[in-house]
Amino acid sequence: MKMAATLPNELHKFCGHAQRLRQILDETKRCFEDINHSGQFNGTQIVTAELLKEEESEVLSVIEKPQTIIVLGQTPYAKSRIVNELFNKAIFPLLDERDNDSKFRMVRFRRGDTLSVSLSLPDDYDLVDNLEAYNGPWNTIPKNDLELLDNGGTDVANGTAVLEVTINHPLLRFGSQLVVAPSKYGDSVEAVLQKCVEDATPLLVYGFVTEHLFDKDINELSELGKVTNFRPVFFVRVPPPGSRTVDTDPPDGAPGSPTHQIKLSSSCDLPTSPSTWPGNKDLLSQGFKHVSFVSSNLAYQQLCKLGYLSDIVAGKTPVRKSLTRDYYEGESEYIERFQEIHQKFALFTRRTLQSYLINASSVLNQSHTRCLNMFIMSAFDMARDMLITPKKLDFAKEKEEELYKSLLKMAVSKLDEIKSLISETISNMKDQLVQEAGEYDFLGVDIDDDGQIQTSKSLKVCTGQIQELVLSRLNHAVAGKLISSIDILRDSYTGTLTRCLESLESLDRENPEGAKTTDALKQILNAAYQVEITVRSSSSLIKVLLERMKQMVQSMPWKTPPKIDVDWKEKVAADMLGSLSEARLAKSISSQIKDRLNKSHEAFLSALKQLETKHTGRLDKIEEQRLKLRKVHAPKVAKLALESTSLKDVVLYGMPQMGREVGRGQYGVVYACDSWSGHSPCAIKSVVPPDDKHWNDLALEFFYTKNIPEHDRIVSLHGSVIDYMYGGGMSPAVLLVMDRLQRDLYTAIKQGLDWISRLQIAIDVVEGIRFLHSQGLVHRDIKLKNVLLDRDNRGKITDLGFCKPEAMMSGSIVGTPIHMAPELFTGRYDNSVDVYAFGILFWYICAGHVRLPSAFEQCANKDHLWQSVKKGLRPEKLATFDEECANLMQHCWERDPSKRPYLGDVETQLLSIFERFYKKKSPVNTKQDKSHKSSRNIARHTRENK
Repeated sequence: MKMAATLPNELHKFCGHAQRLRQILDETKRCFEDINHSGQFNGTQIVTAELLKEEESEVLSVIEKPQTIIVLGQTPYAKSRIVNELFNKAIFPLLDERDNDSKFRMVRFRRGDTLSVSLSLPDDYDLVDNLEAYNGPWNTIPKNDLELLDNGGTDVANGTAVLEVTINHPLLRFGSQLVVAPSKYGDSVEAVLQKCVEDATPLLVYGFVTEHLFDKDINELSELGKVTNFRPVFFVRVPPPGSRTVDTDPPDGAPGSPTHQIKLSSSCDLPTSPSTWPGNKDLLSQGFKHVSFVSSNLAYQQLCKLGYLSDIVAGKTPVRKSLTRDYYEGESEYIERFQEIHQKFALFTRRTLQSYLINASSVLNQSHTRCLNMFIMSAFDMARDMLITPKKLDFAKEKEEELYKSLLKMAVSKLDEIKSLISETISNMKDQLVQEAGEYDFLGVDIDDDGQIQTSKSLKVCTGQIQELVLSRLNHAVAGKLISSIDILRDSYTGTLTRCLESLESLDRENPEGAKTTDALKQILNAAYQVEITVRSSSSLIKVLLERMKQMVQSMPWKTPPKIDVDWKEKVAADMLGSLSEARLAKSISSQIKDRLNKSHEAFLSALKQLETKHTGRLDKIEEQRLKLRKVHAPKVAKLALESTSLKDVVLYGMPQMGREVGRGQYGVVYACDSWSGHSPCAIKSVVPPDDKHWNDLALEFFYTKNIPEHDRIVSLHGSVIDYMYGGGMSPAVLLVMDRLQRDLYTAIKQGLDWISRLQIAIDVVEGIRFLHSQGLVHRDIKLKNVLLDRDNRGKITDLGFCKPEAMMSGSIVGTPIHMAPELFTGRYDNSVDVYAFGILFWYICAGHVRLPSAFEQCANKDHLWQSVKKGLRPEKLATFDEECANLMQHCWERDPSKRPYLGDVETQLLSIFERFYKKKSPVNTKQDKSHKSSRNIARHTRENK
């Protein structure tokens, strides 16, 4: 039974929820701190688990600041009437119009055992002053203690002091406060309002007396909107001084909302029954001085223009704004019947405090969701890294081998081509080289005017300089053409290989040694394979080529010192060119290339092995991190996410009312529920986790299920509530609220569901599994009881208890024994286990009964069954099976996961089977017609996708 909507009850409920919110916040901060200090996630896998300062600040503003009723008003009288009405006693002196020009100080009510007053300064110091309340017993605050006298500004402290009142009242029992705003502001309106709402979770009340708002009222409310960011305000019409207010129906033609009132100014009594109220003239004749219908529509319209209220069509009830999933936007309220203030303000307080709690819970839940999504993406990155890195290493080794063999083959097979290249180069350049030699000026040699030299050493120097000139020019040309002949290999081999190595380097960029190894490999490539030889004397190929040329030049014995002139220079150059052997030079070049290739190949393999060792160690560390992420960090954060979103749901929708038991499983009991959060009918899965592991598993199930987009073939999860009082508060129960359907597939087959309907359900199940896989999820427990049927016998997949993103699976052996694929027992599997499980489920659909397959009945126990399945045992083919159906199920339960079909192909084949059987069937009923039309739509959609 729901608690009555009284103000103390609403404040009490808020305190309980705020305390729970504080616990979740504290646990969140500890959990995130643990993750950041013990995770040690390197590289790009994950950053930090972070609760943003703005998020923490918003949550703290709700749980640390006391809920405070802040009374504002058009006049001091309006505020005094509201305060006394809320306390239900004359604690505040009843002021009147004569006090409108007086200046009253701010008053704060707190709970205390005794009734007392004091003056408090902003810095929490008490002001010693002789208050009238000190002179004797009192029940109503003396007016003189409230009023600030004009003392010429000599006592500044007294002017800024707040009158603190302690009173033992249920309204203040749970740490709540009530603040009465001062009047005749000495400071700016903004500063005074800011002082009222600071350090408070505000519940704003504004009382007005007149038919419309004055300029000062509008200015005050405008500033209030700015200061509070237009938090909701409870506007209440206060009866004027010296009058009583009675309700009456509005006159014909008068607006239906807000309510109209009769304003009476007399001490005469009215009849108690509204039906016997006299007309206006009769009221006047009975002694009432003034009777008139007063409409506050003008004030209402002014509040609409200020942005506090929604402007509505006369005669219609205001419609509250719809609540979004993540943010609750409270609304201001407006009442004219002052006597309804208790009931209406209690409901307003409920909605306003709910908005604070829901928004704070949503902010906290966003941080949990952000962290969990980060974990999932990091797990995918880690899994990809562990899968791709070995393949990249193998690729690098394979490509280098291809490159090595290709260049080695070229060095051997293109000997004649190199020889022709050299011969052609010498032939083309001979005249040019001879001419350059004739024009050459020797350096460092003494030659007389007749061209004679005196020593054989000088002759040798001259000959050497001619050799250097001719051979260097020739060498540059030959080397350049050699480079061009093999440069085509650069893009096809070395470019791809270099990119692969750079990728390996980026994966291990946190490891300096790994980077050095990768850099060494790239240098080997640059030196050996890319043949990036610039025509410089420092190039090793040019140096060797030049030396070989020099060795091949025949020595030139001179009998007598020759005359050093142009002819002699040209002759030396020509003889040198003629003495070069193209065959020997080509063979020498080929040999040099082979030697260099062999050395580079060996160096590459050695460096690659070192890199492989480095990456193996890194991948082992990543696997440890991924295991910790899956087993420790993600479950803890998921539990916090479950708690924060459950708090939001219970504040917004309340505890669901559980009806009869409709099912029972290994991990919980399912109850019926008429309606909850606008959904009807519902099913409530009640789970009491016995330990932290079960708590965390349940929390992860809820997180993955809650974040699955709505789909026709998946049972919708509407929300969750945690019953902390279950089991005396020692073992809380988690209530998961979802759609309630008619029956499961196990029961339907047992009750004799027809073949066409069973085929349709098979299509539905495949469609549902495909959708889960498209979200990166693996169900891991596809079976008859996890397929629920609606009124039209359409299937929906339920119980996502084992459902996880593929990257977050830890290799646990989960599922129902007869539906479990063989690779599940190895701990290394993927989403193809759902294809296997569907194959077993399809066997039951085709068999039309729920008895265990005979092949499985022979197994003595679960372990015997698993061993037999690993060896190839599968359900037997029944005589009643359609051949195409039998082939499909056998294909689905293949031992090798890579040989199992894609679910898109399975769905296409099932649709074909459905169409074939439907055409053979006699006229069908309406429900089957609907199913067939739906299947045809699916078939058309599948064809369009293809």
